[in-house]
Amino acid sequence: MMTSVLFVTWDGGGNVPPMLAVASEMQRRGHAVRVLGHPSQRAAVVTAGLAFEAYSTARSWTALKPRSGLRADLAYAAVFADRRLGRDVVRSARRSPVDRIVVDGLLIGALSELCRAGLRYTIFVHTLRAAMYRAVVRGPLGAVLHVRGLRPAHLYEIAELELVVTDPLLDVRPRANAASIVHTGPVFAERATQSTFDDPPAEVLVSLSTTYVHGQAELLQRIIEAIAPLPVRVIVTTGPAISPDEVRPSSNTDVHAYLPHADAMASASVVVGHGGHATTLLALAHGIPLLIIPTNTSFDQPVIGHVIAAHGLGLTLDKRASTEAIRDAVVELIRRRSYRDRTGEVGRRIRGAPNGAVVAADRLAGRAATAG
Repeated sequence: MMTSVLFVTWDGGGNVPPMLAVASEMQRRGHAVRVLGHPSQRAAVVTAGLAFEAYSTARSWTALKPRSGLRADLAYAAVFADRRLGRDVVRSARRSPVDRIVVDGLLIGALSELCRAGLRYTIFVHTLRAAMYRAVVRGPLGAVLHVRGLRPAHLYEIAELELVVTDPLLDVRPRANAASIVHTGPVFAERATQSTFDDPPAEVLVSLSTTYVHGQAELLQRIIEAIAPLPVRVIVTTGPAISPDEVRPSSNTDVHAYLPHADAMASASVVVGHGGHATTLLALAHGIPLLIIPTNTSFDQPVIGHVIAAHGLGLTLDKRASTEAIRDAVVELIRRRSYRDRTGEVGRRIRGAPNGAVVAADRLAGRAATAG
């Protein structure tokens, strides 16, 4: 039986690829798929071979625009609370009815409008569920959403399904509404393999956020300087928000605007990252220890850093950490065998499980219900 699905996303960087992977898997199976998002996402969606529809009345947005501090937090909160975005979703679903509406779990304004319109929806959680739920219900973002008259906890509770595209053993499973929460496992565009980092020389991959974060170029420079004295090869990817010209490489460092992480991780000994979910889980799938330095403390990065450290999969430092602290952490991750043993175990388990996109597509196709 063919299922029609409307995927609802926003221009946020790492949240986009896993949803597009699930949408592509649905389309590969013959289901009807379209993606609703910000105009800046058109190229990525079309390149993935999917039908794209832009929001017609929602406020314009791109995650690459420079913002800092409180201004950045409020700008993101405005996107997540945007009811106009939700009304665009409702209009799209009524104009071309679908069986499923799958909405990024941060878009609380969209969920609220779907609830008001009596349309059922599936929540797509692109990171640890514990981190996303905590962010929208508590803390600064939760406070902004409540002030705007939104009820995130209720909107999560009434969802017909939650697809959580992460490793269930790293997440905290909620007690309430657990039957409708499905941990699919992480979604990868390419198959991961065990890193060959036991073969010298050691290699360190440094990759921070693909979105604009104030001070990120300075942090990249500090990481480069911290690792410069070590007898290792360093690969740095800056992403679209930073030009490679903004950092000064040392003699052991190669800087790239973009490099497929699956290729770079094939021989990496350590990954230094910001705690982004996608890069973190891909490193674990390759069996690589991590040094997490959160660049944005308002969402999931500190939570992911804490989980990595608590499970013995790596270390976490504050973004103000000194070059000496960063260097010491990298040396410890390379030298101490326990980190490699633990990440190796987790990597084998992740690689042996089905791709999360396949599991998510199975659930969407198997539990189709008219969304209106």
